[in-house]
Amino acid sequence: MATTSKNLQTILFTFFLLISIFSTQVISEECEAEASESHCVNKSYALTLKWIAFAAILVTSMIGVCLPLITRSIPSLHPDKDIFMIVKAFASGIILSTGFMHVLPDSFDMLSSSCLPEDPWHKFPFPGFVAMLSAILTLMVDSIFTSFGSRKSRSVSGSDQPNGAVVLNDSEMGVTKNDNVMHFHGHAHSHSHGPMVEDAETKLLRYRVIAMVLELGIVVHSVVIGLSLGASMNTCTIKPLVAALCFHQMFEGMGLGGSILQAEFKFLKKAIMVFFFSATTPFGIVIGIMLSNVYKENSPNSLIIEGLLNASSAGLLIYMAMVDLLAQDFMGPKLQGSIKLQLKCYVAVLLGAGGMALMAKWA
Repeated sequence: MATTSKNLQTILFTFFLLISIFSTQVISEECEAEASESHCVNKSYALTLKWIAFAAILVTSMIGVCLPLITRSIPSLHPDKDIFMIVKAFASGIILSTGFMHVLPDSFDMLSSSCLPEDPWHKFPFPGFVAMLSAILTLMVDSIFTSFGSRKSRSVSGSDQPNGAVVLNDSEMGVTKNDNVMHFHGHAHSHSHGPMVEDAETKLLRYRVIAMVLELGIVVHSVVIGLSLGASMNTCTIKPLVAALCFHQMFEGMGLGGSILQAEFKFLKKAIMVFFFSATTPFGIVIGIMLSNVYKENSPNSLIIEGLLNASSAGLLIYMAMVDLLAQDFMGPKLQGSIKLQLKCYVAVLLGAGGMALMAKWA
């Protein structure tokens, strides 16, 4: 009986071992088949398309991110005007749609690929989990940097009161009391305007944190896109991707450019941020071309790294679009004071998000 049981265990072990070897071979063959797609693979033509993509994406990225900065001299496009709010809402819709419709689905596709082992990649929703952690981490960075900056600015202004309030006594405010009536002499000290100055400084700090964190999310995503494009030999994929990415980078750049404009950085910082946004996708393409002989699109390591980076980028972009761009503007005094302007901005958001969502068909 014991011998029979032992023999049965041996047979079962051998059976499962053969199944495992066979399934691994099938997965490997499927991955190779996915990577090589017959007539679409043409190395010399693909290289030409990649250099065209490099130039086109660099130019369109620069146009997109510089457009809000250049048009500041036009009075109707000043950040205080209605048209600026509408354009910014349109660009925010594009960034939101980029996270939901482009980056997050790519992450799900990569981390659920048949090239990855069933356990753990197919048994747990890693893209959603990483995107959630990324959004929480972005909130932490956003909150801590803003809090740190606010405290620093309060310490510089010499105020220990909440929100930078300055408490003045009657003599400082030029007030005399007579028969329970307070008379203002109208010679209050200049630091009585402290709260308004403090609010402006805090608001500016928020804009600067938003611009820097938003650029970080876009840059991570852009490098991954560029790397994938540069390493690909599939001309059928590259052709539509180049056109789609040009539009994508231009409009995403407009959203970032609007944030940089509101942050009021000095010229050098603006130039650095513009350069990094414009150069990251082309830089990724060059790295992809250099690694094209080593880098395999459907290798497990590539899928895991790109999938996790895309998920983290998606969480960051979705948080920034919803909280720091859309919610901040729609709950702000300018839009809250005008239902008509709110409706125009909602239409702009839907157009931006819808247009980018439609582009997901090609890229």
